[in-house]
Amino acid sequence: MTRSRPIFAAFVLPQVPMLLAVGLAYSNSFRNGFHFDDFHTVVDNPAVRSLANVPRFFTDATSFSVLPANRTYRPLVSTSLALDYAVAHGYVPLWFHVGTFGLFLALVLLLAWLYRQLLERARPAAANGWVALAGAAWFGLHPAMAETVNYIIQRGDLDCTLGCVAALAVFVRWPRLRRWPLYLLPFVAAMLCKPTAAAFPALLAGYVFLFEPGPTESGPAKPADAGRPHAGRRLGRACLAALPSLVAAGLLLWLQAAMTPKSFVPSTVPAWAYRLTQPYVWLRYAGALLLPLHLNVDTDLAPLPATDARVWLGMLFVAALLAAMVTCARRRRLTPVAFGLFWFLVTQLPTSVYPLAEVENDHRMFFSFAGLVLAAVCAAWRLLQWMLGARLERPAARWTVAACAVALLAAYGYGTHRRNLVWKDEASLWRDDVQKSPHNGRGLMIYGLTLMNAGQYRAALDLFTRALTYTPNYPTLEINLGVVNGALADAGEPARTAEAERHFQRALALAPGDDQAHAFYGRWLAQHGQRQEALAELRTAVALNPQRPMQRELLAQVTAAKAAPPSTADAWVNESLRLNLAGRYEESIAAAREALRLDPQDAEAWNNVAAGEEALHRWDAAIAAAQRALALRPGFQLAHNNLAWSLAQKRAARSGR
Repeated sequence: MTRSRPIFAAFVLPQVPMLLAVGLAYSNSFRNGFHFDDFHTVVDNPAVRSLANVPRFFTDATSFSVLPANRTYRPLVSTSLALDYAVAHGYVPLWFHVGTFGLFLALVLLLAWLYRQLLERARPAAANGWVALAGAAWFGLHPAMAETVNYIIQRGDLDCTLGCVAALAVFVRWPRLRRWPLYLLPFVAAMLCKPTAAAFPALLAGYVFLFEPGPTESGPAKPADAGRPHAGRRLGRACLAALPSLVAAGLLLWLQAAMTPKSFVPSTVPAWAYRLTQPYVWLRYAGALLLPLHLNVDTDLAPLPATDARVWLGMLFVAALLAAMVTCARRRRLTPVAFGLFWFLVTQLPTSVYPLAEVENDHRMFFSFAGLVLAAVCAAWRLLQWMLGARLERPAARWTVAACAVALLAAYGYGTHRRNLVWKDEASLWRDDVQKSPHNGRGLMIYGLTLMNAGQYRAALDLFTRALTYTPNYPTLEINLGVVNGALADAGEPARTAEAERHFQRALALAPGDDQAHAFYGRWLAQHGQRQEALAELRTAVALNPQRPMQRELLAQVTAAKAAPPSTADAWVNESLRLNLAGRYEESIAAAREALRLDPQDAEAWNNVAAGEEALHRWDAAIAAAQRALALRPGFQLAHNNLAWSLAQKRAARSGR
């Protein structure tokens, strides 16, 4: 008991005000809404609406998103979203934010512990606990973290960071258990959340190289240079220690590549222009640690040509970073600085080498800042010790330093509180984006979309027109121009009807495989009495992306609305489709067979029979009907889809899966 009280007073009690401060900073975030990529991965994604889909998340990456180009393999992220949906009994943002924030607090606590361990291994001192606490509080209160905490789908960065930090903490805390690599369990979980966790083996090697002088550490922490062997031997030992995690990372990256659908399109940016820009992006991220002034959900920073001075400025920054890292690694007291800089560098590499859609994102700072904060807070403390010397031992000096630290942390916490207001809803988020990135065509379009949804059609049209300047060949922008011109035509400007159709047609020309272009054009056609044309577009939209509920619901509505009495083959086909969408599969099959009685060569009727039999798990009948449809119309995509699905399910049933 006598030992537990000092530990509780020294290490547990100080965490309470830190957690309260972080909670206060984020107290206005829990009612914030869904944003941007949240819609295609969460709100419009039927897969997250049932916990029964959890096993599927691990075997089918198409369940991650309803957008084919955005489908990637992050099964634990999807699982957490399904759990939140189940707890909330629907799309209640509060419960999604509560889950994210709980993990964030756990990460802040874990960082406080890890920072202290690293500082102790560099140079044991009574102040290390307070320095570590200040670093963890800085991370928890920093406004750059607000994007990851507020942006629900980007919890993948939080989960990835938490898993890697937990794996390193287990490795540090229980060295005797390394022969059974239990520390790999949180790392594997991190890899199943986001592939940037593949930086962990390098972090582990960096830790062993800098902080473990002996072959094995089974006792108390030792100074980093106590009996330190030659650098070559330490490097060999570090590589050997990282080998199990490196093998695991390789296998999990292979799994990621194998599971990711071929439809996934990570980037349309020229690869080398993207990579040349990254050193400058690193400089911007490092600057944001001290002055987070350009935080933005969607930047207008474009890939830089090699002749741009900013490319060379970024290269100089990287050279300075490497020089500082090497210099600090040679000094016992500064090994945490070296490790923090190394952490920043290696966690930036995955998103810098592998081109993504944008050259920078705020949430990419999250994992890297866990290391950069350590480097900065340790460097600041060592600088204070050098400047003040023995005077730092005086109570007045210590209280002054503590007061300054609290004031700085309060300022960052206030910045986070203000940043949460930006994430309140789509209008506030994209208004901020347009102000900070006025040359971002996508940001202008999405802000215009929020105004259009609020009935401000003129203001929306103005933003869409400005966006055309920066993104002249953007199909989604053309869709929205069609929608807003159609709305203005319906509001009393009939001349805009032709303009609306022109934009819809251009969207189809730019992206004929985009289900959204067909769906919104079909909706517009239906609203203007062109029922048959609308049905054709909506059927195409469903064929291109059957997962998205919008076009299925629209198709059901248009099919049911003013349907002709079932006296012709086409009418029976429409009735069959309506019954199928309503889940009345036997009746749907019967209606389709009525159509075939009137017209045995109707491919759509045969396809409806296949769809009904498929829904009833009668695979042989479904296969036969789909084959009849394809014999009549070889290019019939819906029939191809139904045939492929039925064949796959029949094979699975035979294998006993």
